[in-house]
Amino acid sequence: MIKKTILLVLICFQSFLFAQTGEIQLVSWNIQDFGRTKNTEELNQIAEIVRDADILAIQEVVAGYGGAQAVAKLADILNRKGAKWDYVISDPTNSPKYVSERYAFIWKTHRIKIKNRGWLISELEQQIDREPFLLHFYLDGNRFTIINFHSRPYNKNPESEIIALSNFIVDSLETPLIIAGDFNVDEKMPVFNTLKNSGYRTAVTNQKTTLKWNCERTDYLNHPIDNIFYSTHIQRLEGKAIDFVQFCDQLEKARKLSDHLPVFLKFALKD
Repeated sequence: MIKKTILLVLICFQSFLFAQTGEIQLVSWNIQDFGRTKNTEELNQIAEIVRDADILAIQEVVAGYGGAQAVAKLADILNRKGAKWDYVISDPTNSPKYVSERYAFIWKTHRIKIKNRGWLISELEQQIDREPFLLHFYLDGNRFTIINFHSRPYNKNPESEIIALSNFIVDSLETPLIIAGDFNVDEKMPVFNTLKNSGYRTAVTNQKTTLKWNCERTDYLNHPIDNIFYSTHIQRLEGKAIDFVQFCDQLEKARKLSDHLPVFLKFALKD
């Protein structure tokens, strides 16, 4: 009887370990003007916010001098906080002048692997100002794909870009697949129906993710436009916005990091 009990405990413990190692924590963050505007102290603050993630997807990396350097410096800071990280940076997007940006991924290498350095989706460069960046990741040999995306501003028809991206994803890409980014559109809008009708769901709902310039009473959040969409082959375990502001008297300081909150998704790959 004792042996059976011990065996059962060991099996449960192994199952617990498997569940823990099978979880992946993704953070998607539009880090405003991510480049030379971020000093070492601010990069350290960013690193503290994201250090528990397995993968960080960054939008709004400066296309010119300073953007790639900021990503490399953030990865170096993270490397000194107890885990080994690697990173990739996209080429500048094929965008109109003053619109072009880069995307970046940073991830913990002891769990997450890659086999290539990703690519901008050139099929969409005529339809999307900042064509998305795609990278395949591997966990225990199982592949999943993340698309990093930053749409046009709300007053420049981001809906047309979302439609183009949604059709491309449904028609051309395999799952498990995640779309992480700043959509500049609320996920409740009908423009996302193509994705939702194909089984995609969101990390957060009814969650404001942009920062106001000033607090209105105790409210410093503005628009629900950042999110993470995930396909049916992914199990959502937890989703939330990471509120690094918390108090009105911290708003001015927080805005030096970004005018967006990061979005967090803890997930597992389904069999």
